[in-house]
Amino acid sequence: MSEGWALPTKFLAQLERDLIKCSVGRYNYINQEDRLPVEELKQRVEEKHLLVNRIREEIGRVLVGQRDLVDGLLMGLFTKGHILIEGVPGLAKTSAVKALSDTVQADFKRIQFTPDLLPADLIGTEVYRPKTGDFSIKKGPIFHNIILADEINRAPSKVQSALLEAMQEKQVTIGDTTFQLADPFLVLATQNPIEQEGTYPLPEAQVDRFMLKLVIDYPDRNEEKEIMRRVSFDGSPAVNQIITSTQVDELADLIRGIYVDEKLKDYIVDLVFATRKPADFNIDITEYIQYGASPRATIFLSLAARAYAFLQGRAYVTPQDIKTVAPDVLRHRIILTYEAEAEDITTEQIIGRIFDSVEVP
Repeated sequence: MSEGWALPTKFLAQLERDLIKCSVGRYNYINQEDRLPVEELKQRVEEKHLLVNRIREEIGRVLVGQRDLVDGLLMGLFTKGHILIEGVPGLAKTSAVKALSDTVQADFKRIQFTPDLLPADLIGTEVYRPKTGDFSIKKGPIFHNIILADEINRAPSKVQSALLEAMQEKQVTIGDTTFQLADPFLVLATQNPIEQEGTYPLPEAQVDRFMLKLVIDYPDRNEEKEIMRRVSFDGSPAVNQIITSTQVDELADLIRGIYVDEKLKDYIVDLVFATRKPADFNIDITEYIQYGASPRATIFLSLAARAYAFLQGRAYVTPQDIKTVAPDVLRHRIILTYEAEAEDITTEQIIGRIFDSVEVP
């Protein structure tokens, strides 16, 4: 293969369309011939959607507002995709994750990331036993179903890198032994965008493994008044378990079968390609993008659109579903140039320009 050889653009586009048929995690191929009949799929979605409303009600017992955050967490749970949550202190990021975990019959572990945290504190280590003269494995907190990585950007890169194998391969290697992680396995991480002292930027390889990056804002006036009322007069209500791990697996299979029209698959690929080669779509933003979104964006955008359609009680994806979830899928995968930073251009603005230019089917 010559040094300047490259795959044709049409071949790459078709390859990404094929990737859309893959599932998150190990990318298990979905046989389109095995898709459920339309009426049966619609009926199953309506039945399973009742679980969504029950989970929302339970989370609403301890969380006021933040509907987008809750929906994002549910999309991550039902598709087994990792979620990165960014917001200023006091916006109930940790409380939302804890409330979600309480609705699931699964193991939950909160890990506070700090500058002195070591990889062994996360994944485990080999412990020497003097009596027998051999080593035993002491597993770390990562061997739980739902992991809350609180303030993940406070730990150094060697700790963050310890998550890479776990997040992608759903396994952990300690010494010479590799262990499969529990199913489902989710990393729900939080970070504070305004405090940079004592923090470490997340490696791009790790950021790309997060299915969604949710950016949350302050509650509105009525929500804040309700928060004050609950804290002042009400205790902390218990959150009931609603869904089992088996039901999570069933929902994941159901969501992967939700119908996406071929034109919408082309639309997803066009959106991702527009982040890499905006000039091909007559978008004048090339100077602002250093690197576009990876093929994971194609996979996760399709999967997130399916999950969002399910949250709305539909068995099919619409263009608006794609537009709704695309910012959360793309914002952490587009790397801006120094020119963009100098002109205070954000990834949200870049995504908005792409939406305005790429033709909607």
